[in-house]
Amino acid sequence: MITNENATMHSMMNSGRIAKRGFALAAALTLALASAVQAQVPIPAPRQSQPIALRGATIHTVTDGVIENGTIVFDNGIITAVGADVAIPSGARVVDATGKHIYPGLIDAYSSVGISEIGAVDVSNDEQELGDFNPNARPNIAVNAESRHIGTSRTNGVLVTLTTPSGGLISGLSSAMNLDGWTWEEMTLSAAAALNVNWPNPNARGGGGFGFFGNQGPQEDRPTYEEQIRSIREYFAQARAYRGARAGGGFTPMDPRFEAMIPALDGEIPVIVSADGVRQIQDAIQWAQDEDVDLVIRGGRDAIHVADQLAELDIPVILTSTMDSPRRDWEGYDAAYASAARLHDRGVRIAISGGGGAAYTNRLPYEAGVATAFGLPEDEAIKAVTLYPAQFMGISDRVGSLEPGKDATLLITTGNPLDYLTDIEQGYIEGREIDMRDIHRFFFEKYMEKLRQKQRVIS
Repeated sequence: MITNENATMHSMMNSGRIAKRGFALAAALTLALASAVQAQVPIPAPRQSQPIALRGATIHTVTDGVIENGTIVFDNGIITAVGADVAIPSGARVVDATGKHIYPGLIDAYSSVGISEIGAVDVSNDEQELGDFNPNARPNIAVNAESRHIGTSRTNGVLVTLTTPSGGLISGLSSAMNLDGWTWEEMTLSAAAALNVNWPNPNARGGGGFGFFGNQGPQEDRPTYEEQIRSIREYFAQARAYRGARAGGGFTPMDPRFEAMIPALDGEIPVIVSADGVRQIQDAIQWAQDEDVDLVIRGGRDAIHVADQLAELDIPVILTSTMDSPRRDWEGYDAAYASAARLHDRGVRIAISGGGGAAYTNRLPYEAGVATAFGLPEDEAIKAVTLYPAQFMGISDRVGSLEPGKDATLLITTGNPLDYLTDIEQGYIEGREIDMRDIHRFFFEKYMEKLRQKQRVIS
C-alpha cells in the first residue's frame, strides 16, 4: 500500500525519471536537428592557415597535360607549384593522395543556385525582376549563402557557378560565385561576368514568349517578333547614347540600367543570348555583329544546323542540356546526346551546363558524361565544364585549370568526375578545405543506421 508520503516520493522520483528522459530526448533531438541543419547547410570552411601539399596523385591540369604521381602546393588560397618533382615548403601540411586524381573544380556556366530554392514556393525564388529590361539585375547580392543546393552541387564536384537571372528581354548579369562562404560578398568571384539577353521566339503566339510582352494582354496586343527585336536594338542604342553623354563631361544623371551595360558595349564582358532555333541563332548573330558585342549563344538546340557559321565567327555555345529527348519527329534519338560532339567536330567551342535550375546544377558532371558517351573526347568534356566556361566569362585567370597563380579551387577524386562511379572525396575552394556533406548523404547515413538498428533487434 502506498502512503501519502510514499506516493509523494514516488511521484517525485517518477517526475525525475520523466524529466531525465525529457532532457535526453531534447538533447537527442537537438543533436539530430543540428546534424540535419549542418547536412543541409554545411559550415563554411576557415581560411587556409598554412601551405598544403597534395602528394602522389594523378593531376589533370587541363591546360598542361596530365602529371602522374604529381604534387600540387597551394598557400593563401593560391596554387604555388604543380609538377612531378615539386619542393614542399617547410611547415606545409602534406596530404597523401596516392592513387587519387586531382581536377579543377567544375564550373556550371548557367545556374540559379543561391537565387532559387523551392520551385513551388514563390518567396524562395529571386530569379527575375518585373519588366523586360533589367540589365542592372545583379544576382550575387541576392544569393542565399544558406541554400541547401550549395551542398548537393559541390559534393558532385561543382565548386563555381555562373548564377544567372531570367525573364524579360534583357534579364541582367551573370555572377560568378564560389560555392562556399558565410555571405554573398565572400562567395562572389565576379559580380558581373556577362550580360544576358533572351532572344524572342518567332514561333510563339503573338511573336512573344519572353517577359512582360509575352504574358500580358490579348494576343492581338502583344508585340510581334520583329517588334521585340526592335525594342532590344533601341535599348542598346539608348545605352550607347548614355555612354557617350557620360563620357562627354557634361552633367548626365546616372542610370544604373545603362551603367550596367557599358562593360558589354565596351567588350569587357560577353553578351549571352538565349536562343535555340535556327532563325533565333542567325538573327542573334546578325544583331551582335551590328552591335559589335562579344556573343555567346546559350541553349543552342539547333546550333548544329548553323555550326559552320558559328565556327567561322568563333561564337561559343553553352549547351543547356545533353540529356533531352528529341523535339521533332525526324530527329534521331541522340540529337541532344551527341550535340556536343557534333559541334566540337565542326570546330565550335562549347561549354556544358547543368540545365539552369538550382536543383539541376549537381547533375552537371552527368550532362558532360553523356556527351562523352556519345562521342565528345574525354579531355574536351572536362574542358567544357572547367576551362571553357571560365574563358567565356573572363574568369580563367582565377579558375578552370590547375596552374601556379590561379585559385586553389580543385577536387580530389577516385577517377574522372564525369563518371557515375567516381567518388568526389574532397574539394578545396580558394585553398579552403570544404565540408563535403549534404542532405542526401545525411539521409543515406540516417536510414543506414535505421537498417543497422532493425537488424540488431531482429537478430
